[in-house]
Amino acid sequence: MSVDRELDAAAITDPGLRLAYQRCRALNAEHGRTYYLATRLLPRERRPAIHALYGFARWADDIVDEVHDGRTPAERAAQLSTVEEKLAAGLAEGRSDDPVVAAVVDTARRYDIAPSLFEDFMTSMRMDLTVTSYGTYADLARYVHGSAAVIGLQVLPVLGTSVPRAEAEPAAAALGVAFQLTNFLRDVGEDLDRGRVYLPTEELASFDVDRELLLWARRTGRTDPRIKRALAFQVERTRSIYRDAAPGIPMLSASSRPCVATAYRLYGRILDLVERADYDVLSRRVTVSNGRRLAIALPALARAVLA
Repeated sequence: MSVDRELDAAAITDPGLRLAYQRCRALNAEHGRTYYLATRLLPRERRPAIHALYGFARWADDIVDEVHDGRTPAERAAQLSTVEEKLAAGLAEGRSDDPVVAAVVDTARRYDIAPSLFEDFMTSMRMDLTVTSYGTYADLARYVHGSAAVIGLQVLPVLGTSVPRAEAEPAAAALGVAFQLTNFLRDVGEDLDRGRVYLPTEELASFDVDRELLLWARRTGRTDPRIKRALAFQVERTRSIYRDAAPGIPMLSASSRPCVATAYRLYGRILDLVERADYDVLSRRVTVSNGRRLAIALPALARAVLA
């Protein structure tokens, strides 16, 4: 099986850990189609660690995002606290009985990933329990640091670099932020359904847009030129962050570049589709088609084989 070959290549031999990594891989395949496809372009020995990091992030994110499943806010907060406690104990002890935590703890040990990166991530997850909007971009940036920039910093040692790691870290963090902001633009409607707005209130107001107008557009399926202008501004800023991140791709190890370049192009494509949809992201969710994903991924696969 493919998963067995990956685990063998990564020298993960403990039966319990192998099951833990398999659980994370399943989470990645189920919830992160773009990430999962890009991960297939990595050398086999690096895939399990990426699956572990993504699987843990997905697990925590689902606790705070599934707001219509009958759990009370207090129950979600308690579940998140349990995850945080398990992670802290696992990182301190070097092991965990929880499969997802066990895999991420093993990955952190293998690749010398700083515990503070996981602490910052959990801080942002806790914010999602209570914060429903962000006044300024600086306010949002504090959330995005923990929810996205640290993810780029976590995966960087797994991907490997051709330069000192510290030199590549700013671009890795920027790419995590660019991906997150892209998600915000794609998911404006779904986030509204959860009671959240991840577009800075102050910036929306400069285009005469507020939550009520967004809710109206979501409810009626109609568009408004003010919303279009506000979203166009957000798209352009996100593109500028992609440009900041682009120089980091050549800093990665040669065998990892096709994976990250593919994710870069696939996520950037979402911004193209937002524009093509005339910024109508409140009545529908734009997605990159499977055909387009393959068209982007197949040439990268050839480059990965050559690398």
